[in-house]
Amino acid sequence: MSSEPHQPVARTVLDGPDAVRAAEGTHLGHSPWVTIDQARIDLFADATDDHQWIHVDPKRAADGPFGATIAHGYLTLSLSNYLLPQVVEVSGFSMGLNYGLGAVRYPAPVPVGSRVRAGVELAAVTDIDGGVQTEMKITMELEGSPKPACVLTALSRYIL
Repeated sequence: MSSEPHQPVARTVLDGPDAVRAAEGTHLGHSPWVTIDQARIDLFADATDDHQWIHVDPKRAADGPFGATIAHGYLTLSLSNYLLPQVVEVSGFSMGLNYGLGAVRYPAPVPVGSRVRAGVELAAVTDIDGGVQTEMKITMELEGSPKPACVLTALSRYIL
């Protein structure tokens, strides 16, 4: 698995419900790039028991439709959970909860050795009992590609 040195980024801090509401409709920034190496793909395959050859067999995949192994779509999706807190910190609440996902799409495959990063937009904020719910549109960019690797909406609830 890639052990890239930590790449510091300017993280957006939203402190409390008023700051969260005020940021609605804004782009919050980008995460550092993460390299998708074969070790990471293999670990994900082991964790999910998804050993399809397009992911874990470099020799066969070299002759396949992508010319190399590719990351699992769910691996790319799961990295959004790692990269999102590197873009935005929501504070001033007693807790935050993962409420689920909206639409998820995979416009481009992620070949082994490529790099992805997350761009984050706070698309919507809704008041809920005791706090707010956010819809963060996360675009998993694929370095050098005109198409993103994954586009998703992450739903979170922040409780006062």
